[in-house]
Amino acid sequence: MTAPKRRFRPATELVHGGTMRSQFAETSEAMFLTQGFVYPDAEAAEARFKGEDPGFVYSRYANPTVAMFEERMCLLEGAEAARGLASGMAAVNAALMSDLKAGDHVVASRALFGSCQYIVADLLPRFGVASTLVDGTDLDAWRSAVRPETRAFFLESPSNPTLELINIAAVAEIARAAGARLVVDNVFATPLFQKPLELGAHTVVYSATKHIDGQGRCLGGVVLSDEDWIEGKLAPFLKHTGPSMSPFNAWVLLKSLETLQVRVERQAASAARIADAIASHPAVLRLYYPGRDDHPQAELARRQMTGGSTMLAVEVAGGKAGAFAVSAALEVVRISNNLGDAKSLVTHPATTTHQRLSDEERAALGIGDGLLRLSVGLEDPEDLVEDLVAALDRARPAEMRAAS
Repeated sequence: MTAPKRRFRPATELVHGGTMRSQFAETSEAMFLTQGFVYPDAEAAEARFKGEDPGFVYSRYANPTVAMFEERMCLLEGAEAARGLASGMAAVNAALMSDLKAGDHVVASRALFGSCQYIVADLLPRFGVASTLVDGTDLDAWRSAVRPETRAFFLESPSNPTLELINIAAVAEIARAAGARLVVDNVFATPLFQKPLELGAHTVVYSATKHIDGQGRCLGGVVLSDEDWIEGKLAPFLKHTGPSMSPFNAWVLLKSLETLQVRVERQAASAARIADAIASHPAVLRLYYPGRDDHPQAELARRQMTGGSTMLAVEVAGGKAGAFAVSAALEVVRISNNLGDAKSLVTHPATTTHQRLSDEERAALGIGDGLLRLSVGLEDPEDLVEDLVAALDRARPAEMRAAS
């Protein structure tokens, strides 16, 4: 009997986990940039298609480089199985669509990324799947929304862009009692700072485009869950609908995972430094950062997360004009709707990531015209602090400058 593989700490698994070496014994993971695979004879091909031989068939189904990425993510997340996909939104869509049918019902938190809300509120109902959006912080709202046909719960925590936290363990308990599966988008927390599966979630999704790549190079997504669900529900859906991850992107992401912990810990430390430095600035009306005691769910953040996130949100004086003025005055931080990058990036959610929402919907989510979302990169934190403070100084209204 083969002894179980020793479990290592995250930094070690991120460098070595899941590696499959070819006959050439390469140090870096091999990139199998191939569409298909050959068989020694027709009998072997038949066995492969029947599932009697576990080898590879076609890269739309599975690929050795993608499989290495999936295994490494499982080791990091503590999941039984995973599937890599072409993008983060492909992961969200597949995690929900593969498990639902006409007549089912989904309950989701209202604080969602714009494209996630589109899938839940617009796309699923077109296929006969009803949905209800709730205040994710209100546990009674989750309970009240449950119907006999409820089959899935979906949430982000921390949410995009205001970093609202939801009690994952409590919502998972409600979902389990209702016979529903809880899907958690964990992209803002990263697998280093929050473990949804350990908190009771059934499925975790990531946009690997964000922190997992972390250098603005390629798209990717991943869904992680128990092996029965992955093989029985998700794998057939992916096989026949085709949102497969490119082997090249999987190889890039494998290289990125080697530095994930180093990058994210540095970025989160810088984010905390920035949050403390600008929280009391006269041009800052409100700041959202899970690592601070003034966060609305600070106590939950301490229980549920082991780090404060690389992200923060800040509402500045002057509404849209003030937010645009701050963005324009920045020299180091660049304007982009991406996040988790080595470069610090700022975006104005009301006109970018959440522009499709109505004014009333954005107001309910706390997305005001003056809100900016900041993704903190790997630059020197003092340069970032100086850049942001200078931009806030230059952008605040003249009467505010005169009063100071």
